[in-house]
Amino acid sequence: MPAEHDERRDRLARARLYLVCDRRPADFLRAALAGGVDLLQLRDKAASADDLRAAAETFRSCCDEMGALFLLNDRPDLAVACGADGVHVGQDDMKPARAREIVGEELIVGRSTHSAAQIDAATGVDYIAVGPVHATPTKPGRPAVGLEPLRHAAAHARVPWFAIGGLHAGNVGEAIAAGARRVVVVRAITESADPEGAARAIRGALDAAWEEVGVGPA
Repeated sequence: MPAEHDERRDRLARARLYLVCDRRPADFLRAALAGGVDLLQLRDKAASADDLRAAAETFRSCCDEMGALFLLNDRPDLAVACGADGVHVGQDDMKPARAREIVGEELIVGRSTHSAAQIDAATGVDYIAVGPVHATPTKPGRPAVGLEPLRHAAAHARVPWFAIGGLHAGNVGEAIAAGARRVVVVRAITESADPEGAARAIRGALDAAWEEVGVGPA
């Protein structure tokens, strides 16, 4: 198995704070990464393929500079073309097996899950996102699932997993208490005037939550 395959998955396993955002300038990305984001996904449903390619150059460069992983949403073909570390597919997107055929074994494939059944069915992927814990405008029409799926993932997930959905520095503690060790955020950083400070606040809240439940960030 190629060393690059193992290196990416080792970094994925160590990741704690995952930011999903639309096309953003390099200054924003560097600030978020400097604040503690260690996995960055480009998700912009309104962007054309050319727009995504152009944005991906900035995302890739910033992630390389700051030592973070770069994933692309929904487009495994572009993930390969843009030199991303992987692709994320939702329940309504391409099946993970097909995404794997396109990106190969070296790249990461992630999957959204919203229920215990979907968590259990998530095979052939390198990580899953579990949620939305809280209702969020970034997923209109998707009801909040609460904390119970996090508890199920903590007990049964076979791959690294991230809690997602309306999470911020003020409420990540409840996700950690339910068994999460990694979180995905969107608006908590993208809507902040200080993305570095927002990321640092979330990392600090994660540290405090891990200490409270008596575990390390494993």
